[in-house]
Amino acid sequence: MSFKSQFLEKLQAQQPAPVSSVSKTQADIAEFRLRMAQLQEQMDAWLVGTGLNVETLNTPVTDLLVEGGRFDIATLVLRIDDRSVKFVPAFLYGQGVTGCVEVTFHNGGLVTPLGRLFMRSGTVKNWTFVPPGVLSRPGQGFDESTFFGLILALLP
Repeated sequence: MSFKSQFLEKLQAQQPAPVSSVSKTQADIAEFRLRMAQLQEQMDAWLVGTGLNVETLNTPVTDLLVEGGRFDIATLVLRIDDRSVKFVPAFLYGQGVTGCVEVTFHNGGLVTPLGRLFMRSGTVKNWTFVPPGVLSRPGQGFDESTFFGLILALLP
């Protein structure tokens, strides 16, 4: 065996094994679930003293880019009487982001889109908010002020 072959063999042995797309997808799903749980905890902290509580509903998400094409994750719901604001996971992969949550206002049978939250967008690792109809803007950080601006629709 030549020195070059020995070198290349040792070099290849040191390289970490490539991450399979299945394990990356499973890790991204686990992160999405964790980040939704953390989002619920953050919302609960913001809602202290308001009398409102975040409800969770288990929701199936269909995403053809994940193994099996589907996974379950929590939807977050805030209600006052017959009005609600829902944070519904929409997809894991798409539009240059990982993890998308649709925010909608429900008043009886009427559903109004309020925007989208993105878990990861490019190098941004915090939730970002994009209002409905905005496609070219990278979004703003999702903070307490943005949260209360969204749920203001709950009050008549």
